[in-house]
Amino acid sequence: MSLSRSSTPSSSVIRRTLTVGAVVTAVGLVLSSSLFPHASQAQQPAPLAAQPSSTASNQAPLLVKGLPDFTELVERVGPSVVSIRTTQRVNADDEDGGDEAEAQMREFFRRFFGTPLPTPSPRKNNPQQGKQQGEERPRGVGSGFILSADGYVMTNAHVIDGADEVYVNLTDKREFKAKVVGADKRTDVAVLKIEASKLPAVSIGEVNRLKVGEWVMAIGTPFGLENTVTAGIVSAKARDTGEEIRFIQTDVAVNPGNSGGPLINMRGEVVGINSQILSRSGGFMGISLSIPIDDAMKVAEQLRAGGKVIRGRIGVSIAPVTKEVAESIGLGKPVGALVQGVEQGTPAEKAGVEAGDIITKYNGQDIDKASDLPRLVGSTKPGTKSTVQVFRRGAYKDLTVVVGEMDAPKSKAEKAAETKLAATSLGLQLTDLSAAQKRELNINGGVLVEAAQGPAARAGLRTGDVILALANAQVADVKQFEAMLGKLDKNRPVSVLVRRGEWAQYAVIRPGQ
Repeated sequence: MSLSRSSTPSSSVIRRTLTVGAVVTAVGLVLSSSLFPHASQAQQPAPLAAQPSSTASNQAPLLVKGLPDFTELVERVGPSVVSIRTTQRVNADDEDGGDEAEAQMREFFRRFFGTPLPTPSPRKNNPQQGKQQGEERPRGVGSGFILSADGYVMTNAHVIDGADEVYVNLTDKREFKAKVVGADKRTDVAVLKIEASKLPAVSIGEVNRLKVGEWVMAIGTPFGLENTVTAGIVSAKARDTGEEIRFIQTDVAVNPGNSGGPLINMRGEVVGINSQILSRSGGFMGISLSIPIDDAMKVAEQLRAGGKVIRGRIGVSIAPVTKEVAESIGLGKPVGALVQGVEQGTPAEKAGVEAGDIITKYNGQDIDKASDLPRLVGSTKPGTKSTVQVFRRGAYKDLTVVVGEMDAPKSKAEKAAETKLAATSLGLQLTDLSAAQKRELNINGGVLVEAAQGPAARAGLRTGDVILALANAQVADVKQFEAMLGKLDKNRPVSVLVRRGEWAQYAVIRPGQ
């Protein structure tokens, strides 16, 4: 009997059920009379007839339909899902350290199958091949899906990041070298193009129709295993993790290699791109995050049109509003985005935005969390006049700001001001080490922490620490530190290697936290 169908029991089954029920009832009455001979010793249960029936209640009875059947979805959508492999060219003087993805696959096969990885890499049989000039070596694997019949493919930006060559493998065993049309790291969306026609394209669904608890399916290449199907339910919508977009959270099994593959609803439509997992081990632990397809398609349209995504910016450094701050300044609820700093010469400064303002609305839309503001501003076309409502010294004020372009070329003065603001937003005041201090510590470079506040203090830094490296790159002096910091995303956590006394340890500074 199929679990997805309901059936009516036959008369013989009904008779057997009634007979067994009568025996159980009789036994229950005997036990009841022997254990509780007097009515005063136990409360008599209410007769079943007194229980309200579901049909008599105001709410209609819930109809459980059973588990879904995914076979038709797999047959329909499967041919539209592709496997993506990337390679990297290495020179003769590069170290032959082996490929991480290949090592993971070997460990996977050893653990679960007890056998080595089939068809080992040729360079493992002949080590000299690993020293050839410009050799193309495997770099990683991922997933994707066909957007259009003429060869446009969508995947994650991190799947192809750093690759010299990208190859797309179809389910019919054909392989194509792909051209990267564009990649947007902020949303983790990338578009590829292969020279093929009459390809089976996916159907795009509507995210606003997606409901929590709804069944969804993923097809991808976890651990390099092509065309693997997993299923689960939508756990949450619009999950805010501080990223550029809000994710669809599911419990679909998504593992390394699934990245870039489609999240599919029960109508066979793509509603998301599988992008991240929340895991302590690096494998599936029940929380998977997918990029909503409507956001991804907006990015894809810009990538196909111009190869990049144009975003708006107003030039402020922001932080969340805490409950204590909101109550102390008369704001009431901890809403909005606290302006920690305003960059010189930016739209925000020209509009009159000040440090200490709390931006509560943007173009009439409430800013509930600080992360709402970058999303709204980023989606605004540069040159647009927008209204910003700020809470300043106990009163609300509307300001008009002309939105600028996020990645537009900046002047030297703007770059210097932005770098200084970035260092300030980390809560760091730095100075160069003297020659004597370097000799005493037996180091060649680094910067001395004169003061650590806010995010830096919360990360454990304090006065007297020496920062030796920023984002895994060695730091020589304050000038180099500021230059390196200016190239980083100031809204993302950054790692620093800190020397304190004779010991060194890593710390992660989280801006705005």
